[in-house]
Amino acid sequence: PSRFLLPLFAAAAVLAPLVIGLLRPYQIERLGGFIAGSHQTPSGSGWAVQQARIALGTGALFGRAGDPMRGLLAQYLPERETDLALASLVEQWGLLAGAAVVVSAIILVWRVALASRAPRTPHGALVGGGLAILLGVETMVSLGGNLGLLPLAGVPFPLLSYGGTALVVHLAAIGVVIGVRRDGARRRLWAVPRWRTRRPRLIRVAAVGLTAVLVAFGLYGWRLQLVQGEALAAAGQNQIMRCIRLPAPRGLITDRHGVPVATNAAGTPAGTDKIVAVPALLRRNPHDIARLAALTGQPPAAVQAVLAGAPDTTLAVQVADVPTATGAGVTAARINGVVVVPQPRRIYPTGPLLAPQLGFTGVTTPAELQRWPDLPPGEIVGRAGLEQQYDSVLRGINGQQCVYVNPAGVPVAMGPRQESVPGANLRLSLDLGLQRELSTGLADALAAQSNPRAIGAAVALDPRNGQVLAIASLPSYDNNLYGPPVDQAALGALATAPGSPTSDHVSQAVAPPGSTFKLVVASANAVLQAIPPDQIIPTGASFTFGDHTFNNWEPMGPMNMVQALAWSNDVYFYKLATVLGPYPIINAARALGVGRPTGIDLPGEAAGYLGTPDTVGQIGATWYGGSTVILGIGQGYLSVTPLQNALWGGAVATGNVVTPRLGLATGTGDRAYVGLPAPAPTPVPFAAALGPVRDGMRSAVTGGTASPLTAVPAPVGAKTGTAEDGSLPQGSYDNWITAVAPMDNPNVVMTALVQGPGVGGNNASAVVSRAMQYYVTHQAGVAATAPVQPPQ
Repeated sequence: PSRFLLPLFAAAAVLAPLVIGLLRPYQIERLGGFIAGSHQTPSGSGWAVQQARIALGTGALFGRAGDPMRGLLAQYLPERETDLALASLVEQWGLLAGAAVVVSAIILVWRVALASRAPRTPHGALVGGGLAILLGVETMVSLGGNLGLLPLAGVPFPLLSYGGTALVVHLAAIGVVIGVRRDGARRRLWAVPRWRTRRPRLIRVAAVGLTAVLVAFGLYGWRLQLVQGEALAAAGQNQIMRCIRLPAPRGLITDRHGVPVATNAAGTPAGTDKIVAVPALLRRNPHDIARLAALTGQPPAAVQAVLAGAPDTTLAVQVADVPTATGAGVTAARINGVVVVPQPRRIYPTGPLLAPQLGFTGVTTPAELQRWPDLPPGEIVGRAGLEQQYDSVLRGINGQQCVYVNPAGVPVAMGPRQESVPGANLRLSLDLGLQRELSTGLADALAAQSNPRAIGAAVALDPRNGQVLAIASLPSYDNNLYGPPVDQAALGALATAPGSPTSDHVSQAVAPPGSTFKLVVASANAVLQAIPPDQIIPTGASFTFGDHTFNNWEPMGPMNMVQALAWSNDVYFYKLATVLGPYPIINAARALGVGRPTGIDLPGEAAGYLGTPDTVGQIGATWYGGSTVILGIGQGYLSVTPLQNALWGGAVATGNVVTPRLGLATGTGDRAYVGLPAPAPTPVPFAAALGPVRDGMRSAVTGGTASPLTAVPAPVGAKTGTAEDGSLPQGSYDNWITAVAPMDNPNVVMTALVQGPGVGGNNASAVVSRAMQYYVTHQAGVAATAPVQPPQ
């Protein structure tokens, strides 16, 4: 009666927390696994629940009877004959079979519940009703445990789970109910009248409630398959496989004509393959061990020793490193348990010619893992230069050779293989012919001076779109040293070599620009006309400001702005800077890209420094009146990269500031390449006023300091510069030149920086003159490139 049962249930609820202390450890583990969830407990009951959900979620309607991995999958389901018998049934024979079993259990519960009304005595009725509730609760707890909705309490599914005792008890109990029911049917005359006896009530209500719960659980199982089936199937596959990574080939890097400048050793005679074996599989067949030993040129005993030293759970051990041709032979032999893994190694055919810009590859560092958390350990990534900048483009998708393992982790069979997807190729805007001319001229200029720490940098780019046509940095290094194998001795020497060979001096070295900055000062004056450009003013050998005298590089007569640019008249620009003041010059410099990174697609670009009267205090300095005077000739609180110098030279000539780019397009195989997006040029706000400045650049070539460029068969405009640099020894300078051609329709700007005395062969003008002559002579070939689709 309910008046007895309800207080009993209430007392159980109150005493439940106290009972936990009496539970056995395995019972507490099961309860904890249920409360925490299977995803929180990788072993014990949590593991069992997760395996049950995988079995139920992947059984589909008709099971996995045809799956060749059915036996292996079944091994992962613990207690599959007892607690998780229902999950095992659904995994093997499908959801329909599971539904049939649950429906059968419901029918059994109802038959027993209805049978409790037939006995002639209250005791017989109590036996029938109690067994109906027992069977219903057991079915509910077992089904709920399989679904992860209730704790796995060790309760078997009636008549499905087997283990001896439970099955015998259930059959015996059903036999008792049948006997009691038959006794009531045969001896009705002896039955006690219903009004004289109390019989169990609410049996049918309880049966209805249990039926509703079981139906709800069944619908949950169907929804589990529908919603989470794919995810559970993937989880099931993942747990039975361990995979060997197959590195993806990196994409090639080429110049604008498709000539490789970074390739892969894999698949070529220079490449190597790593031969790995799955010990548990290869040890089964001594004949295969002998074949592998013969193919790799080793004694069979050596291979056997490697395999014998590995535990059964070892996924793979390295057997040998072999040339690519040998690796191809091992692959063709199709030896079970043997995998050929190509070794990733980059080859740079141009070596030092482009090493500071291309960079190199290497094993993932903690910095790369922070940038790309999903990278596997030991992944090869770009570590510097373009290899780093475009790593996500060049790095492909790794493949894998999977191996099936049993629950103990021992490999049992080779699994599916997924081939790697090569990375995309990167086409650069560089022309190797122009690159060699620029680099050779720069090397000759540096060789004509004696300072081992001197550097040189030169760049040629298209001022219309920012495409870098050539970029040279010296001293340089051979990026093939990074291997593998890594040449540790050479890298050690490289780390202490003078001149920072691994740096790209075009975008990372900063120096005072000297008189090349006069283009910026002249541009500021072209706008404000503090001294009208056509006004001739006296200059002379020096200029005195306050108590300090600033010398000219040689005495000169009266000049206007065009003439002063042509002959780089320091006194003219001392006076012009004094009249303008610092801020008009600084504002013009900012508009022309000075003092900020250019945005080139190379990592580690330097921003340079453009000091102002308000900001020099941040570096512990003071802006004096003389600071404005020497700003007029590109000295003082000012440092720039050669790339910035080229940008303002091109901007003065074209009226636009561009973003320099080395990456031109990407593509794979024979498919059309797609252009890389690049920022649009930024118009110079005072471009319309720059005519006199351009005339000064042209006059510098036709009758001024840049006259060596008259050898170029095109109208060239240029500006030279010589800057004092406190980091250089006495008698050495930063020698500059920026040149644009043709001046009436510019399509190339070149800048060179050469450190040294600036005399004889140590001459920046000779570097640019040589490269400019090559460009003009081969212009069509330099500019040509295969078709590129617009950026998407």
